[in-house]
Amino acid sequence: MLFGNGQRDYWRDVPEAPAHAVMSRLYLFEGEFFLDITDGTAWKTQVLGKYTGDTRDPVIRARILGTQGVVSIDAYDSNLNRETREFKVASTITTVYGQTVVTGTF
Repeated sequence: MLFGNGQRDYWRDVPEAPAHAVMSRLYLFEGEFFLDITDGTAWKTQVLGKYTGDTRDPVIRARILGTQGVVSIDAYDSNLNRETREFKVASTITTVYGQTVVTGTF
């Protein structure tokens, strides 16, 4: 976080602003936000687990596309490593401000 520079402390009109919102939405577990327990990523039921191979990527892609400012997903790749228990997502998205890359390890 940056403080003390007024409006220059915020991302405005740049592709990184919606990209940050995408990551915030992905990291939010379903039922975690007390003001709206229906919001969030269905990590426990549709992304992580033994029988989620068919639902994993569509859920993540829907969360990305449902983010304000995201126009489209241009490239998407995910990798589940069962040995290290890591799920990695890399996506190139087009936002209303241009194109950017979103990556995360969950």
